[in-house]
Amino acid sequence: MDGIKTFSLSRHSRLFSVPDHNKEYLFVSSGDHPYHEEPYRAESYAIAYIKEGGVKLNAGLTSWDVDAPSIITLGPSVIRYFTKSSDLLKMDVIFFKDGFLMERYADLFFLFKYDFFKDSDLIVLPLKSSYFIKINKIFELIQLTQETGNYHESELVRSYIFALVYEIDAYHRQYTPETPSPKRGYPLFTKFRQLLSNNYIQEHRLDFYANHLHLTPKSLSAAIKKQTGRSAGKWIDDTVTLEAKVLLQNKTLTVSQVSGLLNFSDQSVFGKFFRANTGMSPIEYRKKFN
Repeated sequence: MDGIKTFSLSRHSRLFSVPDHNKEYLFVSSGDHPYHEEPYRAESYAIAYIKEGGVKLNAGLTSWDVDAPSIITLGPSVIRYFTKSSDLLKMDVIFFKDGFLMERYADLFFLFKYDFFKDSDLIVLPLKSSYFIKINKIFELIQLTQETGNYHESELVRSYIFALVYEIDAYHRQYTPETPSPKRGYPLFTKFRQLLSNNYIQEHRLDFYANHLHLTPKSLSAAIKKQTGRSAGKWIDDTVTLEAKVLLQNKTLTVSQVSGLLNFSDQSVFGKFFRANTGMSPIEYRKKFN
């Protein structure tokens, strides 16, 4: 979708106050997370290792209280924001562009194989002791490689990222079936959420989703609310609102252009929708970033 603003690696380096040595990846070891409490996307993938303390993560419409030791995996498509949950927080993060990881790898769709970079039910992974030790060692190697300025730094970091992806995938295969997400146990909600993910830009009407799922709007909304605590209509509105917030932070777009990108009939209709769901107008929201 044209016009979506994303956080660049350079912007991440400024947020964390670390040097931006490389345009393709960035390693951060931090005890002070720069909480960005408005939703955003990033141009890069991220694997974060929470070593001590915790953080509150909102990814899409799912909220997580992430306590150490845990891994967070985020792909570029995931809208996310963080809020403080602990005064004590120590974490390592490796940000990387897919082009960097795939530079010498024949399978250009490698990262698309792993749902834990995009499925909000899988992006947080609490670590058991055996994996905690291995993950910790890999992040230590990344940090040491960067600090020593090894001649083969990029190749080594690339190898360590592959190792992290394989270890995380192995962990999911071994442990995730033990603790399935309640929402993943509902086939109707799974189908609805996939349909919503693919169509929310163009389709804001409940009856569109109900028709595709062979239900009445009332039946769909009631069933989704029973399964998740949020009606189908509310899921649609919250998803569109979240996208609107991301777009409004891009000041190269006018409010009218944002309205058009989200397929509203005109700016006035969009403004009423946004106010109804946030308590403020699009312009008032945008002024928060002056």
